[in-house]
Amino acid sequence: MRAVDAGPDAPAVLDRQKLYAARLYAARVRPYLATALFALHVVEERRVSTMAVDRYWRCYVSPAYVARSSPLELAAVWVHEVSHLLRDHHGRGERLARQKGLTGRGDRLRMNIAADFEINDDTFDDELPCPEDAVRPRMLRLPEGQLMEEYVRQFGLGAVDERLVWLDCGSGSDGLDREWQLGPDGADGLAPHERDAVRFRVAEGITGRPGPAPRSWRRWAEEAFHPPQPWRELLGSAVRSAASGPGVGEDYTYGRPARRSAGLPGVVLPSLRHRPPRVSVIVDTSGSVSDAELGSALLEVSAIVRTLGGRRDLVTVVSCDAAARIAHPLCEAEGIPLVGGGGTDLRTGFTTALSAHPRPDVVVALTDGQTPWPSAPPGCRTVVGLFARSGGAEDDPYYTPVHPPDWARVVRIGPV
Repeated sequence: MRAVDAGPDAPAVLDRQKLYAARLYAARVRPYLATALFALHVVEERRVSTMAVDRYWRCYVSPAYVARSSPLELAAVWVHEVSHLLRDHHGRGERLARQKGLTGRGDRLRMNIAADFEINDDTFDDELPCPEDAVRPRMLRLPEGQLMEEYVRQFGLGAVDERLVWLDCGSGSDGLDREWQLGPDGADGLAPHERDAVRFRVAEGITGRPGPAPRSWRRWAEEAFHPPQPWRELLGSAVRSAASGPGVGEDYTYGRPARRSAGLPGVVLPSLRHRPPRVSVIVDTSGSVSDAELGSALLEVSAIVRTLGGRRDLVTVVSCDAAARIAHPLCEAEGIPLVGGGGTDLRTGFTTALSAHPRPDVVVALTDGQTPWPSAPPGCRTVVGLFARSGGAEDDPYYTPVHPPDWARVVRIGPV
């Protein structure tokens, strides 16, 4: 699968009969992917080292690679390339690039390798033998079964062997367009609704009838039918909306007299001053909140800091079970002391947060909701991140099974 310079013995044309026979075999041994395999349109491209895909479901194929590869190797690469598209590696790659600032070609190579790690751990078996130079997580001593986004965080370019520099599965693997691709206006690309229809039919085939699909594909199919709620975006939007609302971060100051003072000789009127909003985060540390949810809460604290432009000095954190601890100014999310483990009474958390000096403009409560709530609005905007629960109550005499009050903006965290 390594790139080879075209020489005098390179084939003049693409051996489509051999290529299509390999696709037919891939559909036979991976029947749940057949719809996607036959949706790909083949484009002959000599600048591609093996095979590659773009986001429009075109498959670019090297004639030299087809000539020197066996039908079994070609079938494995068919499955590999269509997996990039079904797993939406181009869309996920673009989102990851925006979030992490991964703009260079070296960064995209990391993303391509990470995407290969995600799909190659369940692509090959006795029917589709693994090629010698296929990219696997164990090459970098990483565990199998993780997602592209997780793998990207675990290795840098220094860990990438020069043997992998040739790797290029096209924009379908990382979202970055290549000069040899036909682009959105080229022929034979699939429209967005056609791509969605292919994914839906593949997911329907996996979930609708039992078969040999691996666990990772079944998980993907379930998410295709029931996509997870974008609660991180919703929570971030709620915090931004609360922090930028009218009246938030506004105060009067005599340091700069109001312009209306000119019409009142001898009278100095204060002017309205805008300052960055302060946010207090109350984290439910009761026994009903799991370690994983506490870890998620820490991640959300970091996300709130990014929402405020990276100003850690504007964020304080209160850990609260049946009693509230002090409001800790934020330095690093990893260093926040989350102490607790008993019952829950977030009323004490609100009291502690609102008694801080300076007083917060926005309060964010991250909780499972198994708590009594303040009887009156706290006097500032409130956002509640609610960990999903199927029911039940804590063994606490003060527990009151009520929903968050109407004066709070509620975002459900995790599966509903």
